[in-house]
Amino acid sequence: MIDVHAHILPDVDDGPMNLLDSIEMANSAVTAGITHLFASPHHLNEFYENKKIDILEKVRELEKHLKQLDIPLTIYPSQEVRIHKDLFKSLDRDEILTLDNKGMYLLIELPSNQVPDYTHDHVYELLLRGITPIIVHPERNKEILMNPSILYHLIQEGALTQVTAGSITGSFGKKIKSFSEKMIEHSWVHLIASDAHNCTSRGFSLQDAYLLIRKKYGNSIAFLLNENSEVLLRGQKIYTEEPRKMKKKKMGIF
Repeated sequence: MIDVHAHILPDVDDGPMNLLDSIEMANSAVTAGITHLFASPHHLNEFYENKKIDILEKVRELEKHLKQLDIPLTIYPSQEVRIHKDLFKSLDRDEILTLDNKGMYLLIELPSNQVPDYTHDHVYELLLRGITPIIVHPERNKEILMNPSILYHLIQEGALTQVTAGSITGSFGKKIKSFSEKMIEHSWVHLIASDAHNCTSRGFSLQDAYLLIRKKYGNSIAFLLNENSEVLLRGQKIYTEEPRKMKKKKMGIF
């Protein structure tokens, strides 16, 4: 399997604290059936700053150690970028890292509690530049949970989404699990990733997520989501279906 979003680089964010922890995570990923992984440290999320040049070097270092230890996991550089007003200034300064530095896809993180009013404009501008934004874990955003149509319109505009495996398995609670399922049912999900930070509380649960998807929605949906990760790795265009609107229920959020 391919994991398009994980925090495996040592001492850069809230992921592994040191190289030994990173190696432990790499072994855990392999045990979980992962062969290729995008190292995606936080960037500009109020706590961490990890510029492109630094991530590229960290990935090279970790890859070297994994090869020395014969750990069969290939690491690719990426970055989980918090959306901010000066995003394009950062892009112009070559501080932003697209997936595998190919200039095609960019992992975009929204603030936990809201969706900035400039998000639509940023999505539009990124697409104009030939970069497809992948909104990571939107199912955990409080404003989107309250008003799913915000995400619907972003997807209509051309943004992709990446749902966390733990959201599907229920690790983040029933409400987020239910919304994640609604997203799948309405063709709002394009990628599944572990968003792993460690080997315990935030580990690699991709297999469990795909198993649940297969049981609930059939092999074709699980295959498509898994295939999209492979397409992304190859630097090709991800297949998308037309998103369908969610109907709000009288009771509850959706």
